[in-house]
Amino acid sequence: MSEHFGYSEKDVQREVTALEEKSATAASIFDLRRIIGGLFVVYGVIVTIAGLTDSDAEIDKAQGININLWTGLGMLALGLFFLTWLWLRPTAPVIPTLPPEAVEDKREE
Repeated sequence: MSEHFGYSEKDVQREVTALEEKSATAASIFDLRRIIGGLFVVYGVIVTIAGLTDSDAEIDKAQGININLWTGLGMLALGLFFLTWLWLRPTAPVIPTLPPEAVEDKREE
């Protein structure tokens, strides 16, 4: 077992494993599906509420279509799709791979 600057190979491998676990956690927290889905749900709720409170004059401007209501419902559906996709297919956890030397060191202990 070689030692460089006071660190053994086992210490370095332990540190790498800890960093890989933190990286996997950060990757799942900042998954784009979560961000996109959350934003579309929030904006969809806001636009849907705006569509429910539109006056007849505003609906007439859009040729009789309550555009805010339909756009808000579409945004809600898209946001829920992304969040459902995230729930059904979560990101795969990163499995740290140990070099053969580290596995042999653990057997010796």
